[in-house]
Amino acid sequence: MDFIFLDSGTGGLPYMQFLKDSCPEAQCIYLADTKNFPYGEKTPSQIIEAATCAVQSVLAKWTPRAVVLACNTMSVTALPELRKRFPDVPFIGTVPAIKLASSVTKNKRIGLLATNRTVNDSYTDNLKQKFAKDCVLVKRGDAQLINFIEHELFDSTKEEQINAVLPAVDFFVKQDVDTIILGCTHFVHVVDVIQEAAGNKINVIDSRSGVVKQALKVAFSQNKTNFDDFSKPVSDRTFFVTGLQSSLEEEKYEQICKYYNIPWGGIL
Repeated sequence: MDFIFLDSGTGGLPYMQFLKDSCPEAQCIYLADTKNFPYGEKTPSQIIEAATCAVQSVLAKWTPRAVVLACNTMSVTALPELRKRFPDVPFIGTVPAIKLASSVTKNKRIGLLATNRTVNDSYTDNLKQKFAKDCVLVKRGDAQLINFIEHELFDSTKEEQINAVLPAVDFFVKQDVDTIILGCTHFVHVVDVIQEAAGNKINVIDSRSGVVKQALKVAFSQNKTNFDDFSKPVSDRTFFVTGLQSSLEEEKYEQICKYYNIPWGGIL
């Protein structure tokens, strides 16, 4: 197995798809830690322990070239500890694209849309100091929008999607930002909706390109120079979860798998 993608829910799916578009021969598995969703409302210690359990469950079955933490909250909170606990595993984190935002903003006012945990974490403040010292960073944690994306998005109408993102977009418009960073991977599902609602005077950016570039760099830098074509225990891009609350929830995830044309793996 080449890559394991981890997130608390479905947020990392656009990241896995972006990697597959960039490198079709790469083999991927996805685990959504649905049992502990949402990470953004948990304490750092709870996030670290949940992420540790998720990593242990995938490493018990596969030896990936790299584990992609396709979750900003997991990355800013737990990445250093995961690297300490699993020293032989190459981890690629996903962090808010503050550096990119600072390079594209014209009025030096950038917005960060993320989980409450990410906007309040010192890691985010350090990114701002390091890469955007000359910018004003306007932060918004939006657990309600994340919950909508995880549980309602794929059954929603375009009007419902616009209405869901408008509170966040209006907040940033009133703050006169010209760049909005999607600092939670869930928001990438609705990047086009957010961009449409924000208008062409605001740039909406995320970290997909940087994360995938780093993941492929790490994978190819290892001893093997090519991706192996071998018999795999599961189909490429199989989507697993850590728990289900009901049969309706299972139907929802099966629907999402059909949307992305990926296999449904059930509970890992």
